[in-house]
Amino acid sequence: MNGPAAGPKITELLASYRDGSSTPTKTVDLLADALDRRGDDGTWITVLDRNALLDAAAEVESRPGASDLPLYGIPFGVKDSIDVAGYPTTLACPDYGYLATSTAPAVQALLDAGALFVGKTSLDQFATGLNGTRTPHTIPRSVYGGDMISGGSSSGSALAVALGQVPFCVATDTAGSGRVPAALNGIVGWKPSRGLISTVGLVPACKSLDCITVMATCVTDLDLVFDIVSGIDPRDGWSRARGPRYDGRDIRIGLPEITELDFFGDDAMSAAHIVARDSLSNMGFDTTTVSLAPFLDAGSLLYQGPWVAERLVEFDDFLTEHPDSIVPVVRDIFLGGRKYTAVDAFRALQRLQDLRSSVAQLWDSMDVMIVPTIGTTFTVAEVQGDPIGCNTKLGHYTHFGNLLDLTAVAVPAGLTFDGRPVSLMVIGPALADDTVLAVAARLLGESRAVGAESFMATI
Repeated sequence: MNGPAAGPKITELLASYRDGSSTPTKTVDLLADALDRRGDDGTWITVLDRNALLDAAAEVESRPGASDLPLYGIPFGVKDSIDVAGYPTTLACPDYGYLATSTAPAVQALLDAGALFVGKTSLDQFATGLNGTRTPHTIPRSVYGGDMISGGSSSGSALAVALGQVPFCVATDTAGSGRVPAALNGIVGWKPSRGLISTVGLVPACKSLDCITVMATCVTDLDLVFDIVSGIDPRDGWSRARGPRYDGRDIRIGLPEITELDFFGDDAMSAAHIVARDSLSNMGFDTTTVSLAPFLDAGSLLYQGPWVAERLVEFDDFLTEHPDSIVPVVRDIFLGGRKYTAVDAFRALQRLQDLRSSVAQLWDSMDVMIVPTIGTTFTVAEVQGDPIGCNTKLGHYTHFGNLLDLTAVAVPAGLTFDGRPVSLMVIGPALADDTVLAVAARLLGESRAVGAESFMATI
């Protein structure tokens, strides 16, 4: 396989149920066949068997008014750092795993809307990594082949969508975990502004930065899912209401100078990115030049600063008691967090605040900024040979997102001449999510409702 499969979109499945050409039972029966054919390819950690899927489909079909549910019979996956009652949450560390007794509110909203839970998807252990190789389980590979990494930490979520097994997955993004694997598998990965989707029921990586995200193949599906899972949750200290809807006005796109962009010696990726961004002027966008420097400066704070120590809030006891249960590179990152002091934390917070001020001024000249999602790709062997260096390069354009309180979406944008995926990342300030998605839809050639009208009312 070389590239994402053309699995049915949410709207296509709903239409097939309405016209009687398919049913949720038929959908999950085909899904079970697909899962059997693939076997253990690193996509799933826990997955329902055929009988369990058929039982779930039958239960949804039997609900009163079931066919009117907004996600009636739509299968989906959940990253294995998010709780689903009755199923293990393991974070790709079996010794850490526990049986969840409650379901994360975001997932419960999907179930209430008629969606069918398929299973828990793979991740870099403890959601620490952007490459998908930091796991004791089968290492997943990109759908583009060539032993290319799947990206992480939401590796399995991206693969489940790119393989056409499910139309969407619920994942997470702290430093790029939802965007990097989306880029490496040719799908759409959206990191909303922090707090728009409740993180209750998510085992935190860095609680002050974590976002629950959505992966799909189109913006239309993202819109539909987001309308269901977004909302203020008083149990989540970072929870907040979504921002204004895009009102149809002209959108100004900030583009860094090409000389500011780093492709790490990957000339094919550089050439393909230039072609992709040159097409923006043909889509009716106004463009302006903007400096990328303050964004990158903020990104450098993430793993060179005390935010590494925030992971220990959740995992320090486990690190002390079960060090050999942790993948070595992840264990070393956790141990590195112990060296930071309170002085280091305040110094970094003060520096970050200065950078936030600098970036805030840049939004006066642009509505969104577009950069590469990733500057290059790697094989599994390359990452294993240089796990920290490769991971740092993969996060070059994503690390700053949550530190600067931004929203961002990775959008597939063609291929390099040697057949690797190219992805543009559309970035906006906090609560500009609808504008960012409007740009993403235009890049993909999708029509999209404008204004305050709920997407739910248009289908």
